[in-house]
Amino acid sequence: MKPLTIYTTKLTDAQATALENYVREDGFTFREVPYAKFAAEKNKTNVVFYQSGKLVVQGKGTQEFVEFVLEPQILQEVKLGYETVLNPELLAPRIGVDESGKGDFFGPMCIAGVYVNESVIASWKDVGIRDSKNISSDRRIAELADVIRKTPGCISSVVPIGNEAYNRLYQKMRSVNLVLAWGHARVIENLMGNAARMIPPPVRAISDQFAYDKAVVGKALMNLGRTIELVQRHKAEEDIAVAAASILARNEFVTRLAALCKQYEMTLPKGASAAVDAAAKEFIAKHGVDNLPKVAKMHFRTALRAQGLPEPPKTEWRRPARKPSEE
Repeated sequence: MKPLTIYTTKLTDAQATALENYVREDGFTFREVPYAKFAAEKNKTNVVFYQSGKLVVQGKGTQEFVEFVLEPQILQEVKLGYETVLNPELLAPRIGVDESGKGDFFGPMCIAGVYVNESVIASWKDVGIRDSKNISSDRRIAELADVIRKTPGCISSVVPIGNEAYNRLYQKMRSVNLVLAWGHARVIENLMGNAARMIPPPVRAISDQFAYDKAVVGKALMNLGRTIELVQRHKAEEDIAVAAASILARNEFVTRLAALCKQYEMTLPKGASAAVDAAAKEFIAKHGVDNLPKVAKMHFRTALRAQGLPEPPKTEWRRPARKPSEE
């Protein structure tokens, strides 16, 4: 079994103070880290405590630090290695759903779903399945995606929404969240169509809460999707099923974006930035504005800037008023 090399947890103010005192007295070297209250390192152990209250321990000395310092002296509880005993829900058969490409001007939106059970989770114990946003290497994403697809008992589905289809859906729905909700519903429906292969059957589907109103996804669910409990929560990618889905979605997005780059013989950067703006103008110069919807999400302001069109004034988002029944 590979030793633990990264560990995260939440600390109370008192626990954070105790930890900071410990690393100071133990000769750790302090350094500046953005958004961190303190960060220190010694030998092969890096400790960062963020303003949000999140602690991250990384490095080859992580497991020893957690077992012999953090748990007994700071947390005063033993959890490492006992996570599934303390929380049996971590082994429950379930579906995780996530997307990639929502914030990228170029390339499709890809939604993926993954079914896991106890044996699948056990087989991934030392593989490194985690939220794709924490994996910077596209090559590593591809390797993990291959592991996920080949894991016995794991069932997956990926729904890529190509740019032309995405633009049609957006024109019809006028909301990114509604498009995303449709994609989530389609993935869940695809997976539930394979329910006979899921042993045991899933007890719930978990996704990130990307819309203020949870009913957005619920209303989009199709026939089979309505037969399973839908759980939406912030930071859902901390669940291993959702993390696996995020890896498959990201791998699909990266693969399809690379194919578009090859097809149009130019670099189409990820995200939305000055580099993306420049690439959009270059694309129009080379291939014409009529081809832009084939590679880009046209509701982005980038599309207007690339065409030299005026941008509408930005409006401040306001939380919708609650209905009386929601008070």
